[in-house]
Amino acid sequence: MGTDQNQNPRAEQTVCPYCGVGCTIQYAGNGKATGTAGPVNTKGEICPKGGAAFDVVTHEDRLTEPLVRENGRFATAPWEAALSRVTDRLGEIIDQHGPDAVEFFASSNCTNEENYVFQKIARMLGTNNVDNCARLCHSSTVAAMSERFGAGAMTNTLDDLAETDCLLVTGANPAEQHPVIFRSYFLPAIRNGATLIHIDPRETDTTDAADIHLDVRPGYDIQLLNSMAKVVLDEGLVDESFIEDRTTGYADLTAHLDGVNVGSGADAAGVDPETVREAARAYAEADRAAIVTGMGMSQHTCGTDNVHALLNLALLTGNVGRPGTGVNPLRGQNNVQGAGDVGALPSVLPGYEPVTDPDARQRIADEWGAEPPSEPGLTETTATHQFGDAVKAAVVFGENPAVTEPNASAVRAGFDDLDFCVVIDLFETATVDHADVVLPGSSWAEKAGTVTNTDRRVMRMRPNADLPGNARRDLDILTDLGQRLVDESDAFDYDGPEAVFEELTRVNPLYAGMSYEGIGDSYQRWPFPADADCGTDVLHTETFASGEETAPLLPVSPTPPADGVADGELVLTTGRALQHFNSGALTRRSETLMRMRGEDVLEIHPDDATARGIEDGDTVVIENDRGSVTVSAAVTAAIRPGVVFCTFHYLEPLANALTGDALDPVAEIPEYKHSAVQVRKSG
Repeated sequence: MGTDQNQNPRAEQTVCPYCGVGCTIQYAGNGKATGTAGPVNTKGEICPKGGAAFDVVTHEDRLTEPLVRENGRFATAPWEAALSRVTDRLGEIIDQHGPDAVEFFASSNCTNEENYVFQKIARMLGTNNVDNCARLCHSSTVAAMSERFGAGAMTNTLDDLAETDCLLVTGANPAEQHPVIFRSYFLPAIRNGATLIHIDPRETDTTDAADIHLDVRPGYDIQLLNSMAKVVLDEGLVDESFIEDRTTGYADLTAHLDGVNVGSGADAAGVDPETVREAARAYAEADRAAIVTGMGMSQHTCGTDNVHALLNLALLTGNVGRPGTGVNPLRGQNNVQGAGDVGALPSVLPGYEPVTDPDARQRIADEWGAEPPSEPGLTETTATHQFGDAVKAAVVFGENPAVTEPNASAVRAGFDDLDFCVVIDLFETATVDHADVVLPGSSWAEKAGTVTNTDRRVMRMRPNADLPGNARRDLDILTDLGQRLVDESDAFDYDGPEAVFEELTRVNPLYAGMSYEGIGDSYQRWPFPADADCGTDVLHTETFASGEETAPLLPVSPTPPADGVADGELVLTTGRALQHFNSGALTRRSETLMRMRGEDVLEIHPDDATARGIEDGDTVVIENDRGSVTVSAAVTAAIRPGVVFCTFHYLEPLANALTGDALDPVAEIPEYKHSAVQVRKSG
């Protein structure tokens, strides 16, 4: 299924399809993309993924015709036949089992307009079973920050973080995972005297720039953060006026921390107590200190509590509501922020208003002509556990859950138990292997719309190429499906993405004052009220987004990881590499990126390698009760003893065959960062 390589490429400013930084790029005229001076990459700087972004656009593996499974094999089909199969089968399942028998997987890699239409289809069919991969990366961060502050996004802007006096980077490796942010915003602050504290079980390129490194044991962040909070209290580093004016619950928190011993907490976290004290002082004594948090904090069964412990540090020291401060999650996919903003989540409507709120549902009903359901839907992690039982069908839009979900072998078996699965994508991914119908969609270079980057900037995408073969634009596919599936079919009668965005601004208060014209070649940042001249840069300045003047301080107690570690076992923690992205379905199709990093390795400490007779470059087997994978060993002191690391970018090895399906009880995020494994030399 090759593609017509003549897609009439042209240079139009758009947004890189990979991480959440929001770099602007365009076609370079040589089969490659190039950076252009934009709102974030102001000098046109990009990372290797951005430079290789065009590699997938004209790739010979692109899907160019709809596929329909017949007798166990795919056959090409006309669009009408494929769409009819989708609407007929979904209609039958909904008629027989109800709309909650269908799970909708939205795409954090597609536009705001597409995701808005996608969640609208689900809700107009009668279900809130719509989710996106924020569930797998920062849902616990969003849950904790929303509960305490009223908003789950970056509190500050990249521009003002460049003026901070202290960066506490925990569970993140921005030098490799968000390199333009690191080089263009964080490094200038560090060179200007800001202290960098890095909390991570590995030494990475980020650590190389750090003044203080705490190589925490995976799963023991709360012990470390409570110990830091204890130092803040013991050494009189609390911002007393902020505590008095902007917080509640101080007495309860101090009573809780009375029982914390810094030495014992540091020992449990596997770090040096004096280094904990040094880090706490550096953060608390800075005039402006900013927390930057990543998936090393969020991807735990205690992920929500991890972030609550972080929020306590920020509140105790008054580092909220001012430039250069705050709590700032770095988002992983180019529109994972926007997918949540527009309502592609099971418990909230566009603008993060709860589905349980009757006023919010009525405002949606006034626009749509139908009211969304009032009960929260299934998260995608819970839904996969119910495949073949309560969940009979899946609609997967631009994601690859057969690779990215935890306990991947069980998830793949679950996909096979579904009565029906439709996938909209660019390539035959591992998830496509389980589909009944596949609809060929559009790449980043073939679409218009908006995306929202990690610091809440809404930016416009513009086409740089025409569609290959008989592929269709994602928005056209979704509106066609909406018209076929939903009785009120005129609800999906849009004259292009701008019309969708205009509707979005009417139902999402955070976007109310935005417009395509206002965004132009730059951006608009939420929250942007309808009567405002511009968006809000720093959140929570005088009141929190919750509408309250105060935020609560909350005692947080440690809970052990779901996977107990037996004698002889190591802890597997997973993450990303500079050259690849997410499931690797796109980046592994780039010859450029594969030349840079063609295969995965397992990082293992020399002590652990020696104990197992493993030498650098040996083939090793990583295994537990959930699965077994084979990979080359990279023996390095950059990983702490007792811990091994690999990425989740490769189909072989499929790291998520080893990760567990235990979930955080609040956010239902998996524990990707702590899996007990045996490691042995192959053969």
